[in-house]
Amino acid sequence: MSAAADFLVEIGTEELPPKALRSLMTAFGQGLEVAVDGARLEHGAVHTYASPRRLTVLIESLARGQGDRTVSQKGPPVSIAFDADGKATPAAVAFAKKCGVAVADLGRTSTAKGEWLSCDIVEPGKTSAELMPPLIEKALAALPIPRRMRWGAGDAEFVRPVHWVVLLHGSDVLSASVMGIAAGNQSRGHRFHCDEPIVIKTPGDYLASLEKSGHVIADFERRRELILAGVNAEAERAGGKVVDAESLLDEVAALVEWPVPITGAFDEKYLELPREVVISTLTSHQRYFAVADEGGKLLPHFITVANLESKNPDQVRDGNERVIRPRLADAAFFWDSDRRMGLAARQEALREVVYQRGLGSLGDKAERTARLAASVAAALDVDAEVVQRAAALCKCDLLTGMVGEFPELQGTMGRYYAAAEGEPRAVAVAIGDHYRPRFARDSLPASVDGQILAVADKLDSLAGIFSIGKKPSGNRDPFGLRRSALGIVRILVECGLDIDLKALIGEAVGAQPEGKADQAELCDSLYTYIADRLRRYFLDRDTTLATETFDAVLARRPSSLVDFGRRLDAVQAFIKLDAAASLAAANKRIANILRQAGGDGIATVNEKLFADEAESALWLSLGETRNIARPLLDAGDYTKALTVLAGLRAPVDRFFDDVMVMADDEALRNNRLALLGELRALFLDVADISRLAI
Repeated sequence: MSAAADFLVEIGTEELPPKALRSLMTAFGQGLEVAVDGARLEHGAVHTYASPRRLTVLIESLARGQGDRTVSQKGPPVSIAFDADGKATPAAVAFAKKCGVAVADLGRTSTAKGEWLSCDIVEPGKTSAELMPPLIEKALAALPIPRRMRWGAGDAEFVRPVHWVVLLHGSDVLSASVMGIAAGNQSRGHRFHCDEPIVIKTPGDYLASLEKSGHVIADFERRRELILAGVNAEAERAGGKVVDAESLLDEVAALVEWPVPITGAFDEKYLELPREVVISTLTSHQRYFAVADEGGKLLPHFITVANLESKNPDQVRDGNERVIRPRLADAAFFWDSDRRMGLAARQEALREVVYQRGLGSLGDKAERTARLAASVAAALDVDAEVVQRAAALCKCDLLTGMVGEFPELQGTMGRYYAAAEGEPRAVAVAIGDHYRPRFARDSLPASVDGQILAVADKLDSLAGIFSIGKKPSGNRDPFGLRRSALGIVRILVECGLDIDLKALIGEAVGAQPEGKADQAELCDSLYTYIADRLRRYFLDRDTTLATETFDAVLARRPSSLVDFGRRLDAVQAFIKLDAAASLAAANKRIANILRQAGGDGIATVNEKLFADEAESALWLSLGETRNIARPLLDAGDYTKALTVLAGLRAPVDRFFDDVMVMADDEALRNNRLALLGELRALFLDVADISRLAI
């Protein structure tokens, strides 16, 4: 078999969904790599490429085929394979026939359970040409595509109709069919710049051939970099810089194959609109990049990225300027008309808008949020007047024309409208902040009022959806509950809001129209759901944190996430102590003993029943340590408390060396169990360190 060679697969399609292109590209590469590894095909680095009309994977140095392998077949036990006279039984004959050899040629394998017949079969390896097409089909079938399309008379289904397939192993074209399309070595270039098919001679020629002959930059990352460099250069020529380029780059890179940045302009009067309105008009509707000066003030310019190199760029510029004018005019109309009717005047109309079936109207949600926000404010000793007013108004902008046109401006427009009609600044800011954080790395609410309102709103959403039985399952999360839960985690932990989350969950669940019958179960389920987001949050924040350490704290289910963080820090500091491993092992042993003993223990320790000096020494040390640790535990200084508890190592080790806990004498046994229960309870005031992996 000839040497390994680079392998290329290109799936040519109609225009793919731009927001999904990067994830499709990544998933295709990862899925194919896993499949190739599973097929025992040796290979080098795996590269993924994508453009609006293609998904491509290039695998370096893919082996031409599998190596042969020896498979050991296990047969019947020798005692069953032969009778008393040593003659082969039907079981032995059947096994030999299955292996394709005579009974005499079968081997024997000895194990702890006896001797068995065996047979080593050499399984010849398959060629890559045989293996790769079905592996590619498998990887394509596993792509994260919510809805698949069918086209023509075939049975193939994909995110978009497939029009061509390239399959190359070195210079060899694989004779196969993928997605109902016969594979070849001909790709297609740009829709407008290239009329002829492009022959790909080898995988190594792929990118250069498409770029040179087809006006297609197939490398997604390189295309993205070229767009960023191009729009930055255009912005500099316009006297400014691009605003938040990162938010648009992936989508624009997924829309063009041959990017050509062009600067356009619009009337300066539209700069009187709120900054976010102008930016949303440019970016959300047209995928234009906004431009601002060094001070951050918007300029009357935008940058669009054309998908072709026009002979008349001025005509392209003029066309884009004609498109954006009515968009900005509509935004100006909404801005003026929405302010004629204040937010407060829309409150009653909220009662006519269904929030979610089973959870009442938007007005009902606003009232629940207000009550919840007031409880949080009281717990933090903050005046509830601001948050209650903000809660009453925070959903009113959903009924405005501007938010109807630009849903991403919900909350933001509420802030502008509240300020315009004279609401206190704190109320307006809280309204604007209550959706934050909107995504994983979004900024948190700046004000305490905004933080309180955001927690209340998100928790009401979680409690409501859980109460009607629609909590997320698998990868599906249509209500964005994972984002809401992570938002609560980030606000409480990063802003240091030390509140009783369990009590707040109980209040939120109790306020829902449905689900009250199983309120305790719902509350526990919701706490666990938020704790799962907390786990991911802490593990992402600290790469040295072990899952077992988090679980040790979670076992105590702290009511406050701030308190949870303090306990976690304390346990991580405890792990570094010399006594940690011994005490963790002792706690694990104690937990097992107490679990096996069931309810045999007694409530209190009786010093008169101590029969060994090690018992008395541990009880004495335990009392002294408790007196020192208790004030620290009450103050939440868990790090110092665990350091104090680490001093129990010597008496604990001595106890287990000298004392038989499960004594025959019932009174003695129960007293020792009670002593261990007291010891374990003291550690449990911080975490269940028996769960630590040290």
